[in-house]
Amino acid sequence: MNLLEIKGLRVSIEGREILHGVDLEIGYGETKVIFGPNGSGKTTLLSTIAGFSHYRVTEGEIIFKGQDITSLPMDERARLGIGLAFQRPPVVRGVKTRELVGTIIQKRGGTEDVGSLAQKANLGNFLDRDINLGFSGGEVKRSELLQLLAQRPDLVLLDEPESGVDLENVALIGSLINELLEKTHPIKNRTKSGLIISHTGYILDYVNADSGYVMYDGKIICQGNPIEILKSIKTMGYQGCLKCLKN
Repeated sequence: MNLLEIKGLRVSIEGREILHGVDLEIGYGETKVIFGPNGSGKTTLLSTIAGFSHYRVTEGEIIFKGQDITSLPMDERARLGIGLAFQRPPVVRGVKTRELVGTIIQKRGGTEDVGSLAQKANLGNFLDRDINLGFSGGEVKRSELLQLLAQRPDLVLLDEPESGVDLENVALIGSLINELLEKTHPIKNRTKSGLIISHTGYILDYVNADSGYVMYDGKIICQGNPIEILKSIKTMGYQGCLKCLKN
């Protein structure tokens, strides 16, 4: 049984269809990456899996751990084990980072120390600041991953984790993602899965993906080795992917 199965997913926003019949499977312990130009539907797919209410599923199913979650609200999906790192997370005024991370650990029934987790993300000095307030691009990304470290989701959804981040921060972000996805464990012992959205592919220098996909105009049009797909995109662009599909 796969951890996640998406079948014939069609999604609309304000009456306009964005996803036009997406099929995708992710097994336990697998990491998959989706490439695609801006506006191709990548973020819509992640947001729909996570359960954002303004993304309306008009057709298809989302199956998680064998359960149809297509109509479940976001909070129930999070409790089942789905976690999301936003591309552009909001600022949350009046809530300290320490409070949020501690609450996540408590609700999960965990015993991790907030300070120790924060040190992993190099955010030890940020715990008593409002969430993401005045954070740089790299600090915001690390804050998102710190929250995921506290949550320990079974499915990690990452929307362009390298976007707006300098090279030094990308290396640390890659390390945190590898911990979330249990990349240091033997392959057969990994249970955490990931779906990464990437526009540039830089994150693949630090995080290995098992397979890659190209999304274009709300459809998945290609599947294969993620490094080979990325090389083709860099050489021929996404128009090259369309030419390949037609041939």
